Amino acid sequence: MKRRKVTYPVARTHTKGAPRAGAGPEVAMVRPNLVSIDLTAGAGRKNLDVGGRVRIAGTGLYAGEEAIIVRLVAGVIPAATVRTDGGGTRHVRTIDLEPVIGAR
Repeated sequence: MKRRKVTYPVARTHTKGAPRAGAGPEVAMVRPNLVSIDLTAGAGRKNLDVGGRVRIAGTGLYAGEEAIIVRLVAGVIPAATVRTDGGGTRHVRTIDLEPVIGAR
């Protein structure tokens, strides 16, 4: 009696090779985690004072909320420590702060 040839399943780690260049439509790859650097952040805002009321712009924690400047920090990228009306504290770049008109 003749023995049958043993066949094994394809390994789970087996992956097909990348398609050859020009074999199909080329799609531009967009990286979702790509960081963009704001080069104007180094200039900061000049019209901010300790105790002044500001609105936190941009994205992140407390975005859009009004706050009071507790401390200004000079450096390569000027920043401020702010306390929101809800009691939360955050360290924010001064470029992301908008002065609230008529409040002090």
